[in-house]
Amino acid sequence: MTKTPTIKALQGLLAQPKQAGIYHLPHHGQTGLTKAAKALGFACFKVDFEESEHMGAILTALGQALHFPDWYGANFDALNDCLTDLSWREAPGYMLVIQGADAVHATANSFNALNEVLTNAIEEWRGRDVPFWIFYDLRADGIATLPTLA
Repeated sequence: MTKTPTIKALQGLLAQPKQAGIYHLPHHGQTGLTKAAKALGFACFKVDFEESEHMGAILTALGQALHFPDWYGANFDALNDCLTDLSWREAPGYMLVIQGADAVHATANSFNALNEVLTNAIEEWRGRDVPFWIFYDLRADGIATLPTLA
């Protein structure tokens, strides 16, 4: 059985922009990560794709969950623009937990396209020395598990 990391240990990890990325989130790790992120003052968001494989619905759900501005066009370019400019929700770091993504995960092209935009945002924030974490609460197939939560 894996020992659950302390909130302090998770804070130390989450505060490192170079470690930020896209990870699988074991269900047992969500509460601790959220507590650690909030203790660091991070903006924490949760979105449920409701098992949708339709990218339009997924992009709309992301816009609603992250409270994107009215000009958000629910397409990949607009998603990238909003994720790399969160001026309406300034914070020392960001964490996004994505649930219900099994259907889009099964559609490799859509999943890869979405993750390309998310990876770009992570790298953009890393260049500003700001951690931006993405966690998928789904089967780990092909997604790295955060080492402290494996």
